[in-house]
Amino acid sequence: MLPWSTDEFAGRLDKQVFSSDLLRDNPLGDPADRPLWIYTPPGYDDEPDRRYPSVYVIQGYTGHLGMWDNRTPYALTFPELADKVFASGEAPPAIVVYVDAWTAYGGSQFVDSPGTGKYHSYLCDEIVPYVDAGFRTIDAPENRGITGKSSGGFGAMITPMLRPDLFGGLATHAGDSLYELSYIPEFIRAVRFLRDYDGDIFTWWNEFQSRPALSKPADVPLLVTLGCAAAFSASDDGKPLLPFKPHSGELIPELWQRWLDWDPVRMAPKYADALLSLRAIWIDAGKSDEFQLDLGAEAFRDALLDVGVPEDVIHFELFEGTHAGIGYRYPMSLAWLATRLTP
Repeated sequence: MLPWSTDEFAGRLDKQVFSSDLLRDNPLGDPADRPLWIYTPPGYDDEPDRRYPSVYVIQGYTGHLGMWDNRTPYALTFPELADKVFASGEAPPAIVVYVDAWTAYGGSQFVDSPGTGKYHSYLCDEIVPYVDAGFRTIDAPENRGITGKSSGGFGAMITPMLRPDLFGGLATHAGDSLYELSYIPEFIRAVRFLRDYDGDIFTWWNEFQSRPALSKPADVPLLVTLGCAAAFSASDDGKPLLPFKPHSGELIPELWQRWLDWDPVRMAPKYADALLSLRAIWIDAGKSDEFQLDLGAEAFRDALLDVGVPEDVIHFELFEGTHAGIGYRYPMSLAWLATRLTP
């Protein structure tokens, strides 16, 4: 396996910049002009009357769109793997849309928040209509899916719950869920790191911005904690409010409840009708996931079954692995979604 690309795509990857009205003047001053990649499968230009299902791809925390081109040893990039899925005939052709939701804090969790901006609306009310208008998609929820890993897996779980009028399928790879097992251990780490900053996460944030990024062990857990607080528990003026006391880690019930309200496991009963409308749900995680998201995957599947989602709608799998190095799973779920979402 050569460490660089040598093959031309069988399909076409159209790299654009999308200018968002909804992200303009966002609280963090992040760019409103965002990269947007739209892949059309082999044969798209040869059959001008044919329309295609679409799958939206979103990223994990600290992910941004340019990272899809990052090449690791002995592996193709995901856009290359996705192209091979369709070129080989492993799945019926589909349009694949790569969406950027980066923020200064490293991510948006794909929700609307006064702390980060209207990223859920940006995805659903700007990107989806733009793609449908410019490409030959089948504009129906039963032919549109969304997929992602980690925070992207979380976004893939909640977006069809909130917008079943747009999405009829999802794939979540180790998506954030069952928060008492996935987030609270990270709060413990954050509190211990905050001792060096007198319990003030903004003192850390100011220091973080003044030196090489991710150069201290505290950086990743504090960045994720700050960013998720901005998404889930920001005040009306946009300030992220931590859901725990920074010196002891004791949970603050009213703020922690705001996080729990975004737990896909807890959301499922409220959005049962939306979940019952889906035609394809892929759930997987590594058995040794460091954030216990294999247990979250189990809990989310149980929640789906509890509200009556048929077992044959769900693909569930736990595999040998951790939270990292699972990119080889993405083309599997993409092929499965494309098959399920094709008329």
